[in-house]
Amino acid sequence: MKFALFEGCNIPARVKQYADATQAVFNKLDIELIEIADFNCCGYPVRNVDQQAFILSAAKNLALAETAGLDIMAMCKCCYGSLKKAEDVLNRDQHLKKEVNALLAKEKLHYEGHVRVNHLLTVLHGDVGLEALKPLILKTYNGLQIAASYGCHALRPSRITGFDDPVAPTLFDELVEITGAYSVDWTRKLDCCGAPLTGVNDRLAMDMALNKITSAREAGAQYLCTACPYTHLQFDWVQNEMAANSKGWEPLAAILYPQLLGLCLGIDEETLGLSKNRLGLAEISSFLISE
Repeated sequence: MKFALFEGCNIPARVKQYADATQAVFNKLDIELIEIADFNCCGYPVRNVDQQAFILSAAKNLALAETAGLDIMAMCKCCYGSLKKAEDVLNRDQHLKKEVNALLAKEKLHYEGHVRVNHLLTVLHGDVGLEALKPLILKTYNGLQIAASYGCHALRPSRITGFDDPVAPTLFDELVEITGAYSVDWTRKLDCCGAPLTGVNDRLAMDMALNKITSAREAGAQYLCTACPYTHLQFDWVQNEMAANSKGWEPLAAILYPQLLGLCLGIDEETLGLSKNRLGLAEISSFLISE
């Protein structure tokens, strides 16, 4: 099994441990992740500013993967949502598709519509499958309670993303629970983390993230679990601000899903980049027991 790995812009620059942990996990699964050097931005930053520029940016990535004969595996949920949106628009609007292909032709590229866009979680849940993952697990968590943060761009609009039920998703919870951890039910599980508003309205962005974190804590979670760089960075930023400005603030650390799973597969903490997370994860290994 092979996929064109789409890291996006944020991960290589700011959350490299997400890529490192993902590569380590997929090595264990004997799945080859191919890095395509000419991949560019998914188009998300200009999505609401210049629709054609957004579609063209996303389409180039789709065309590159199609030329390589590979389906895409995105790690960022914003990237996933953007690529899925572009895929849907181009497949429904043949006139726009023709215009985009005329521009792509200048780079000797063409998009026909044969590439499939996946997210890391959908690959693990659907392409690999829970039953295939279970025998590979060497250690499980005992008594660990996790709040899985689904994120907005994977779930909505559900007709386009096809990620999971947008009202009552279970995919992420099931992936958490194959590790032996308990995925808590929390009231703000599907709420926005506030990341899109950071830099625009920081106070509102912070309040949205704090509401999520408080909800997870009240549900008994000992860690947050993310599978999107924006959400992960948002939880880190907000809680570091709180720690600096509010006495007695106890952070609720976020762990990336490949890190959570990787420990169960016997991958060491250094390879998974646990020390690179801004909020400490030193105690999480204490929950592990051998199978």
